[in-house]
Amino acid sequence: MENKYTVKQYWRKFRKKNNIDQNIEFDSWSFGDGTPKMADKLAQLVVAGKKTATSSSLISYTYEEERMPVVNQYDVVLDGFNQPVAIIQYTKIEIMPIKEVSNQFASLEGEGDLSLSYWYNVHKNFFTAELEAWGKQFTDELLIVCQTFKVVG
Repeated sequence: MENKYTVKQYWRKFRKKNNIDQNIEFDSWSFGDGTPKMADKLAQLVVAGKKTATSSSLISYTYEEERMPVVNQYDVVLDGFNQPVAIIQYTKIEIMPIKEVSNQFASLEGEGDLSLSYWYNVHKNFFTAELEAWGKQFTDELLIVCQTFKVVG
């Protein structure tokens, strides 16, 4: 796969086209478990407009030393080859126990059959593995950062 743009070039083109302040911070990342296959699959759901939300464990921001997302923040979504495929902007950020995630939010994540039960099972497995790496255990009280977004570029 040939590189069309670097992340910085992709962001710069978007920023200039939309008259966005050059000092605005953004992050770039891929969805999923770190495998190229999952990153590609989820990035394509974003590009197709089927995935307009994502979630992460609150504790991961501490262990991975990442900044918390905020409403109106822009991020560059990468595919499995770390190539930029979309720019998203967060429209809503909520923190809640995983057991309180709604059917509506689960369907916005755009995965599987869009049901809460599918979402819960997939995310329970993901968060269980993530937490084990830090010596923690999964519970239904795990705080989740629910991020809703729109594709803007």
